Amino acid sequence: MWRSDELVSDAIGRLIEFWGFKRHMGRIWAVLYLSDAALSAKDLQDRLGLSAGTVSMTLTELARWGVVKKVWVRGERRDFFVAEGNLWKMIRRVFRERESVEVLDAIDAMEEALEYAKQKAKSGDLVERARAKKQVERIGALLKLAKLGKRLLDALVSQGRVDATPLLNVVLGESKEQDE
Repeated sequence: MWRSDELVSDAIGRLIEFWGFKRHMGRIWAVLYLSDAALSAKDLQDRLGLSAGTVSMTLTELARWGVVKKVWVRGERRDFFVAEGNLWKMIRRVFRERESVEVLDAIDAMEEALEYAKQKAKSGDLVERARAKKQVERIGALLKLAKLGKRLLDALVSQGRVDATPLLNVVLGESKEQDE
């Protein structure tokens, strides 16, 4: 393996790990991405010093995410792999399948919390009502931000670009938008 392969695969591995994936996923994808030819699982095992089991499981997971695929190499009996070369396609899939789900889960939880806090604001003693009113205000702000994030993420995935003005308005405290 060239030093450039090593540096990039380690960097991508760390980055992928930061995003919540396994480091080996990034390392294997990067080696395939930088390769000028399809590689076998054994090639990857040798280049990265990984076990056969780790390479096999990681390739299966990467294939499930659609970032590597098996290819046929004339005259060879074993499987060979190549990386998805369209970076935006990979990122979009992760956003669509993972980040969007997390944002939707957060929105659901905040909506439930907001309803609970609203009920508490109508009942209980004076101290509880005051606390509940503060929570209604703050959960409402978080919910608004989460819904804005979801809209921005949806726009990014569908159009490949985003107008960040609404987000900047929220961040700068200048939001005039109505709650949805």
